[in-house]
Amino acid sequence: MEPIIEFKNVAKEFEGQVVLKDLNLEVKKGEIFVLVGPSGSGKTTSLKMINGLVEPSEGDVFFKQKRIKDYELQKLRWKIGYVLQQIALFPTMTVKENIDVIPEMLGWDKKRRNQRADELLKEVDLDPKTFLQRMPGELSGGQSQRIGILRALAAEPDIILMDEPFSALDPISRSSLQDLVLELHDKLGNTIVFVTHNMKEALKLGDRIAVMNEGKLIQCDTPEKIQSQPKSDFVRDFFDEANDEFHEQTLQNVFNTDYYQSVKMSDPTVPILPLSATLTRAFEILADHEKFYVEDQERKIVGEITRANIFRFLS
Repeated sequence: MEPIIEFKNVAKEFEGQVVLKDLNLEVKKGEIFVLVGPSGSGKTTSLKMINGLVEPSEGDVFFKQKRIKDYELQKLRWKIGYVLQQIALFPTMTVKENIDVIPEMLGWDKKRRNQRADELLKEVDLDPKTFLQRMPGELSGGQSQRIGILRALAAEPDIILMDEPFSALDPISRSSLQDLVLELHDKLGNTIVFVTHNMKEALKLGDRIAVMNEGKLIQCDTPEKIQSQPKSDFVRDFFDEANDEFHEQTLQNVFNTDYYQSVKMSDPTVPILPLSATLTRAFEILADHEKFYVEDQERKIVGEITRANIFRFLS
């Protein structure tokens, strides 16, 4: 599959300070790709290159095999949703008008815009009759962030960019909106590039994670490979907090929270682990397999666990 976004030998300097160094990476269509790392690692700079807010000093960024700098930027940005930490809804516009901004610019007729706004609000459990005519000042922080996500999705863009969108929210709201992103992604299949400095958030959301530090890409891999096969001490140390949470837990803990599927063994090539197996062992298996079966003390298959099950359990 051709990548929807590609960085080729990208470097960036701001006033003589090197921010990115020889960045090479690809984002696949339909995946949630997470850029994670400490402050100043180059995550947000990389993200802003995708919609042309920042230009590389060297190298090129491609969107659908065409260089970003060869697009008409205004039209390109209509194809790219953008969600920020400070969501910045237009304060003098209603929720409906905020959601309608890009579809109206694209020439959608009123009926189509109305249908889109209604269906999106219902997707996030906000009653259109209650919320369409509300002003941003009447919304809670979590509601504002939901509307911000809907505004980014409204025109059915090819890709959504999300720059630390939940970092200012309380833990409950943050977890709820992470779940929302996963649910909407499952339904809509958008490509999402998500920036965070939070390793737990990266593990929960990412199909693949790019770990950055001091402007360099240190490792780009699936969450399970980063957990079980870190390529450097920096990656290992950065994810230590998340590692500590699962080293001593077992698959029984996963079953106790219902993060599994009730199935009978049907594929003899799928690995089998006991309920007593640690999550460390589970990650080793998931590095090479999409799922595994779980058996009880009597060697009876009691369910199936996938990568998504494990990461949602941990988060």
